[in-house]
This record gives sequence, structure tokens and C-alpha cells, in this order.
Amino acid sequence: MIPSQRHVFDIPADVTYLNCAYMSPLPKASIAAGQAAVAAKGQPWHLTSDHFFSDAEAVRALFAQLINTRADNIAIVPAASYGVAIAAKNLPLEPGQEILALQEQFPSNVYPWMRLAEEKGGKLRLLDPPENAPDNMPGADWTPLILEAIGDRTGIIALPHCHWTDGALIDLTAIGKKARAHGAALVLDLTQSAGALPFDAEAVQPDIMVAASYKWLLGPYSLGAAYIAPKWHQGRPVEENWLNRKGSEDFARLVDYQYEYQPGARRFDMGERSSFHLMPVFKASLELLLGWGVENIASALAAKTGFLAKGAAGLGLEAAPLSRRAGHYLGLRFPGGIPGDLLTRLREQNIHVSVRGTSMRVTPHLYNDEEDLARLLSALRKLRA
Repeated sequence: MIPSQRHVFDIPADVTYLNCAYMSPLPKASIAAGQAAVAAKGQPWHLTSDHFFSDAEAVRALFAQLINTRADNIAIVPAASYGVAIAAKNLPLEPGQEILALQEQFPSNVYPWMRLAEEKGGKLRLLDPPENAPDNMPGADWTPLILEAIGDRTGIIALPHCHWTDGALIDLTAIGKKARAHGAALVLDLTQSAGALPFDAEAVQPDIMVAASYKWLLGPYSLGAAYIAPKWHQGRPVEENWLNRKGSEDFARLVDYQYEYQPGARRFDMGERSSFHLMPVFKASLELLLGWGVENIASALAAKTGFLAKGAAGLGLEAAPLSRRAGHYLGLRFPGGIPGDLLTRLREQNIHVSVRGTSMRVTPHLYNDEEDLARLLSALRKLRA
């Protein structure tokens, strides 16, 4: 079990930050990398043509390692919406076919499908949350509902790995298998899970997957990575930029215009993907995550949320069992509903969580220690008194 890594982050002792699903703090090493990168832009004569490629290629390889695939399958993107836009631009949809997604799914993986369905004469079908199990425990089990909905009319399935409001877990391997059996494309937004929940691209076999870096990847805002399955490597990028073209490493010959692209998924890279001030930050964060190991991170976070769930149950609060949620997520339900002043009263004690839907969302990371967990339970005990 990974011990608390609070020393790796710049978090004051009196701050209890349990809100990684909102935005992660940057590790100290990533901050230092970013400061050095910004300083380097102050003296651009030190930036050579190699700098346009080296860090981006390093990030591509690191992210590929994180999800068990090849670097050639990774594109550099600025946001989850950009990766979904790549999918909407390249995946076929016939008139009358359905695009499956979830009600209350994060909108970046919904809006592009609304437009595509309208343009292609298809239908966007948003699946309603399933009823709770007969034992009446909280936590939706989406997987059976999604599997049942996939059929011969399904063209595209757009999903997360866990629901962003409460962490409800989805079996992507099973869904990927049924999608392939019906010839449907699978598009995933893993912004709320990549880096904290193991994901194997070779096992799931999505068509396109994207993750923004500023949450569980511990990276900067406005940068992320996307997996593009090899079958789509000849597709059309969202934009045509010079870095994506064959031979762009040779600055002296950039006006020898090329029809060919860089190999693999690089044709889908965003413009100005070199991102001198952000790419080193992302690189440092990915190195840290890989050093810990995603499976180890997931185990440590599941232990933290399990401890909180047990303590909260003693206060009359309900949480989904670990079998129904991602281990890094905990949604706590209050009898009678969430108090209107809950977040304000917790912030007054320097305790930071979120409210999503009908639950208080608690999302710790390795920077949280036993004192943080005890402080939250103590504050909840006072609220319930």
C-alpha cells in the first residue's frame, strides 16, 4: 500500500483537499518543470527545432505505457472535447442508427453526438439510470443496462469508465466485446479515471479514447491525450497543421508542402502541440504516476474511500459498495437530502469536497493522509449532531 505522498505536493497542513475529481493539485516536480519551461520561453534562442518534438514524443510514450498500448496510437489534444471531435469527424453513422450515451453524462461526450445525429439522420439515445438493486443500496449498475441496449441499430457507444457524478463503475471490457460483435464503435472519455483506475486499451479495444490531464493524471489544464485505434489512423484530423505533416522536423523545407502525415495517430495532434510551457508539466506528472503504478494508486485510493464510507455509515450516511463504484470515488447521501449550507460549512474548516447530483462527492488522492480523513468524519459528525 502506497503511504501518504503529501510531501510530493504543496498542500498546507491545515487544508483537507478531497476534490481531485474537480481538479488535482500539481505535484511539486511538475510545478518545477513548468517554471523551468516558462523561463525557457523567456530566452527562446535556447529553444531548438528538437524542442518542438522531444517532450511531445516523451508524453506520447508515457501515456501509451499508462494504458498498455503503443506510442503510435496516441495523439496530443488540448481537451476531452477535442478527442471526441476527432471521433465524431471520423466514425461512420448511417441514417437511423443510434448513438448510445448515459443520462447526466459529462457534456463533452454528449454535445458532439447531438450534432452528428442531427447531421447524419441518426438518433442520440441517452440511457436513464438503472433502478437500484433489490437490496436498495445506492449506486447504479450501468453495465447490464448498456449491454442490453447495444444491438444491430447501434452505431456508436459513447461512455466514461465511471460516472462523473458518483463514480458508478462500468465494465468497459464487456461492453467493448459486445460493441465489436455488433459492429459499433466505442468512444471513451476517461478524464475521471485515467491515472487512478487501471485501463487496458488492448483488452477494451476502444475506437477512440480521450483523457484531459488536469484531474487524475495530475497534469496541467488545456492538455491531454487520446488513443486512436490503428484502424482509424488514415482518418481526417480536426485541423491541418504543419507539425502533423511528414518531414516537419526539417524547418528549412517546411514550404515543400506534403500530402503525407506523420505516422500513426500523430496526424490528429492539436496545433502547436509542442506547448513548451505545459508539455514538461504533463511529462513530469506522468512519470510520477508510472513510478507509483496505477494499480497501486487504485488500491490506495479504494482503501481511503472505504475507510470514509465505513465511518460515514456510522453517521447515517449511505454510499455505494465498492463493487458498484470506482475506488477513487465516494458519493455520500444524506437522509432527507444534502444540507444547503454543507459546502460552505466544510470550507470554513478548510475541507474541500463537491456536491454532484444527490450526493456529496469525495475524491481523495495520495496526498491525503489519515488526518485528512479523520477531519472530514469529525466535521460530518458535527453536522449530523
